[in-house]
Amino acid sequence: MARAGLTTQRLTLEAADLADEAGFAAVTPAALARRVGVRPASLYSHLRDADDLRTRVALLALEEMADRVGAAVAGRAGKDALVAFGGAYRDYAREHPGRYDAARLRLDPATAAASAGPRHAELARAVLRGYDLTGEDQTHAVRLLGSVFHGYTSLEAAGGFGHSSPDSGTTWRRTLDALDVLLRRWPDPTQETP
Repeated sequence: MARAGLTTQRLTLEAADLADEAGFAAVTPAALARRVGVRPASLYSHLRDADDLRTRVALLALEEMADRVGAAVAGRAGKDALVAFGGAYRDYAREHPGRYDAARLRLDPATAAASAGPRHAELARAVLRGYDLTGEDQTHAVRLLGSVFHGYTSLEAAGGFGHSSPDSGTTWRRTLDALDVLLRRWPDPTQETP
């Protein structure tokens, strides 16, 4: 029988908070059970196993990030949308480091398709419409934005930019400026790169 007060949603939120406090790797059924004051066996009325728990945290993080990015870019276009888009990801990663790591969990194709993951790509494509990119160029640009934003926030979170000047906030702004220029002057795909 399920313990009163325990729900799958509450356990997912507690696990997400645990991820932010101790790291996504620390999210285990045993650690979650300690956190909510029950025996690990009590969790299995609500969760299948450790993979299910970790997947639920990942799905929550993807949903939260998509909501945040969607709100940030609403009504914006061009560079304003790009800055809002990147800033929403960076802020989320800084405020919720464990959840952000969880959002990088590799999901099976069916789970990924039903998640908020496709919304992330749709939001990126909406930003890119302000740069008149279509087709394959738009796909390449979506991948570029994801790579830059994830790479930057990951390196920043690991302390990679804390040892020198200028500060990482200044570099972040310059990175967004450079992305804006690149997106406005996207290379012609018919021209070969040497």
